[in-house]
Amino acid sequence: MSRGWAWACVALTIALTVAGQFLIKWQVLKAGPMPPDTGGRIDFLVRLLLNPWVLTAFAAAFLASLSWMVAMTRLPLSEAYPLTALTFVCVVFGGAWLFLEPVSPSRIAGVALIVAGLIVGSRA
Repeated sequence: MSRGWAWACVALTIALTVAGQFLIKWQVLKAGPMPPDTGGRIDFLVRLLLNPWVLTAFAAAFLASLSWMVAMTRLPLSEAYPLTALTFVCVVFGGAWLFLEPVSPSRIAGVALIVAGLIVGSRA
């Protein structure tokens, strides 16, 4: 396997991780607020755990792990792992786009720092 394929596996890991987060958020929003009582909370969580979309999110996380293992056969951890910070960038802007979550100037500054860190780290 080439390094190019390994980098594609890193990108797949990031994409699957982000997709799983979006699926879970979507289904949690659809399920409504957490009930106040213990029995209601347990029932709420069990229903979410058995939800096909949540199970798909878990499958995405599992596939992301497999993809990461493949990437690790060819790439140094210190090179590849920093790129997983792109999940934060994707989730912040994807959450704003898909779920209308607010993106404050300080959050944008934080994302900019993450990207700057990736740029600096990748040149080392």
